[in-house]
Amino acid sequence: MRVGISLLTLVPGVSGGSETYVRELVRALGRVGTNEYRVFLPSIAADVDGLPAEVVTEYRASRSTPGRVLAMAEGVLRGGRLRRRLEGLDAIHFPLSVMIPRVDSPPAACTVLDLQHELLPEFFSAAERAYRRAAYGSAVKRSRLVVTISRHAARTIVERLGVPEERVRPIHLGIDHERFSPGEGERRDALLYPALAWPHKNHGRLFEAFARLRASRPGLELVLTGYEGETPSGVRSLGRVSRDELVGLYRTSAALVFPSLYEGFGQPPLEAMACGCPVACSNAASLPEVCGDAARLFDPMSVDEIVEAVEEVLSRPEPWREKGLARAASFTWEATARAHDAVYAELAA
Repeated sequence: MRVGISLLTLVPGVSGGSETYVRELVRALGRVGTNEYRVFLPSIAADVDGLPAEVVTEYRASRSTPGRVLAMAEGVLRGGRLRRRLEGLDAIHFPLSVMIPRVDSPPAACTVLDLQHELLPEFFSAAERAYRRAAYGSAVKRSRLVVTISRHAARTIVERLGVPEERVRPIHLGIDHERFSPGEGERRDALLYPALAWPHKNHGRLFEAFARLRASRPGLELVLTGYEGETPSGVRSLGRVSRDELVGLYRTSAALVFPSLYEGFGQPPLEAMACGCPVACSNAASLPEVCGDAARLFDPMSVDEIVEAVEEVLSRPEPWREKGLARAASFTWEATARAHDAVYAELAA
């Protein structure tokens, strides 16, 4: 079976968790996939590896927002040249939510990672909400199957986009266990929160909770990655770090605190668990589904609950470490890839 995977809208360093998803999916399909694959890449992301790929020069990829909008508009309006690239395929997958080119054949699946703009619209501009609704709506309408990354996200797709439940396939993401594994160094008296400064990441309440924690634990530090902005006393912001640096932080921090208000999946808690780092985590959206009972869950709207949860994992880290290691072990990219292959078989059938 010949399967196409379109990554034309991938922007390295900007696409966030969706970039991790598509890169790891392609690598895992290269290891365990059972089909003949063709990956379609933009010129700015020609480094995706794992499967046979071709750079689509007809798609005028750009790193700037105006350039990206123009490229996608041209891809929709002048999609004939792009569609010719798909000839001979039995199925096509659009993992980045946007269907470019728009197709009726071969049968298509698209991935919708989350619908945060529907559940937390106050965090998006009117223009961003309109774009997401138009792009996602068009993709799911033309797709025979819709892939998403959690059961929570699947329910939202059914409820908010009106997609019949029988057309939605929730597939959990995986963890790179060769990279994310326990270390042998000592853990520092520090909390870790790896998150960009997006509104739903809830840094403000975390800072309030940390001030109270530090009053009783004066040596405690809060380490942020990805965050750029002012921080209160005791908070250290490292900005963007490499994946190897992030692994080092997971291995040496006393605990991960993850107060996000929304996640379509939420990989950092699992990555921390795989490195033996105890986790205190929000109970919002998909996070309870992903973490199970291996994280100390809390209401991210309550500073009191954040403080209580962090105190518990700091005071009794070993049970949370053991449960976390067991939980993380059940998430692999190979399982994710095999589930995608099952979707491709459904399409071709």
